[in-house]
Amino acid sequence: MSKIVEGGRSTRRNFLQGATATAGLLSLVPSFVMRPRAAQAATLADVHIEAAKAAKELAAGRSVTLTIMQPSGSLGNVKPVADRFTAETGIAVNYLEVPLGEINQKVLLEAVSKTGAFDIALPATFGIPDLAESGILVNMDQYAIKYEPAGFQDDALYSIGDYYKGSFYGYQTDGDTYVMFYNKDWLDNVDEKKGFADKHGYDLKVPDTWEELDAMMAWFHRPDKGMYGGALFRTQYFLAWEWWGRFHAKGFYPLDDDLNPQINNAGGVAALEEMLAASKHLYPGARTNGLFENFEAFGAGDKFADIGWGGTQKFLNSDKSKLKGRMAFGSMPGGMVDGKLLKTPYFNWGWNYVVSSISKEPEIAYLFTLYACSPAMSTIAVRDPDGYFDPFRGAHYEDAEIIKTYSPEFLAVHRESMRGSIPDLYLKGQGEYFDELRVNLGAADAGTKSAKAALDDTAKAWERITRRMGNRSQKVQWAFLKSSYPADIRSRLS
Repeated sequence: MSKIVEGGRSTRRNFLQGATATAGLLSLVPSFVMRPRAAQAATLADVHIEAAKAAKELAAGRSVTLTIMQPSGSLGNVKPVADRFTAETGIAVNYLEVPLGEINQKVLLEAVSKTGAFDIALPATFGIPDLAESGILVNMDQYAIKYEPAGFQDDALYSIGDYYKGSFYGYQTDGDTYVMFYNKDWLDNVDEKKGFADKHGYDLKVPDTWEELDAMMAWFHRPDKGMYGGALFRTQYFLAWEWWGRFHAKGFYPLDDDLNPQINNAGGVAALEEMLAASKHLYPGARTNGLFENFEAFGAGDKFADIGWGGTQKFLNSDKSKLKGRMAFGSMPGGMVDGKLLKTPYFNWGWNYVVSSISKEPEIAYLFTLYACSPAMSTIAVRDPDGYFDPFRGAHYEDAEIIKTYSPEFLAVHRESMRGSIPDLYLKGQGEYFDELRVNLGAADAGTKSAKAALDDTAKAWERITRRMGNRSQKVQWAFLKSSYPADIRSRLS
């Protein structure tokens, strides 16, 4: 699968091509051009050493303290790296922990309050467009050109969310691509294999398509025997992510080039109707259980399939799970488009290291983010078995501790999914677009709206949001986003 971002800067080149091809947008193309970086002595192996050295020189003769705002639960990823940074530079680091679901709002509030509460933050990747538009994030192009060694991003498997309108705003530090989990004992059962094949005419195996997955969940759903087809999320917040994958697998972008929603076309309606039908074959807690309850539910071993991230696997591969060592894995299912399988892996969360525009030390803060996301230091961060950061660099998949935490079988699927992931809807107002989608999908799942009505209502709301956010500006980012889809997927979407 082709790389999404080559060298960390080629997304800009893609953006320029996409934007200039969009009529009337040329005046909005950023004024920067691809500039060669200054010669760097650093290599990928010692970039953290050079970053620390540069930070120490900038802080020479002064007492400098950086404050990092991070989501609760990620201190084990951040602090071991920050402790090393302090030891190498003399620069102190303070920590400001906020609830996981509130960090993007806390960063956004700083754009208004301007208290200087933090220098560095770790917002969820999907919030970068709104944060960039608010002015609270430093556009780090100048620092990346000055300090980032050539090839630094070649080993990063997903970098689309680091950019907004072609400019660089923060290093991805977490590999949150959606991955499928299966009960291997059930999948390999000889009698189940024969019965399923006799009924459906194809093998019981890790499914390639949503249609196959839905058929397998229906096959294994036997509540009277304490067996359930799946543990896929049906809470309102998570619904949209599954539908997003199902919709793209029908072969469509969510918007056309003029930002008209396509989500309510025949493919979108079919994707939702199929998802609603699949809801009948999930365990009773699917509509109420949150993230961590989902881990525990699937880990009980009485369900066939689940969907999640590396964090899901950390739990399932621990002694807390009855499925430890008894799972099969797959990328998110795809669909048949023009007679050929189309798979659209999906990156839908992640955390990014960003720098506050209110910081008194933006250059040193940038150097910390470069340090933290270097191959050596990010490997230390990802090793934490209880933290949120999942592998996102090729080097992580070769580390013995990381392999033990996740298992080789999971990492093979995760790595391939990371390489080919489609982006989230990285537009200004992303939260508003997705909130409308979530509310309407929830109504459809509850039976209060038809699939068609739910998506028609969402499309109308999206049109209003786009007008309010500014059609011309949104077109610039959408052209950039479309150009950032993996090439093999981009060629098959319409």
